[in-house]
Amino acid sequence: MATYSCPSCGMSVNATCGECNEPLVNDSITKDDGSTVQVSKCPNDHGKIKSPMCCGADMGYAVA
Repeated sequence: MATYSCPSCGMSVNATCGECNEPLVNDSITKDDGSTVQVSKCPNDHGKIKSPMCCGADMGYAVA
């Protein structure tokens, strides 16, 4: 299952899609200004969300 963990404090979360219960996968989107944003997306194209944050930064993605 996909796990997001905070490199600062060690907190972690598991994230799954509410439609199909599949683990979300790490991805990024490119904004109009060229910057990128880390997102978590459903592997079955049910959508995407901003990746979780902790301690003021995006949590890192790791496979558990």
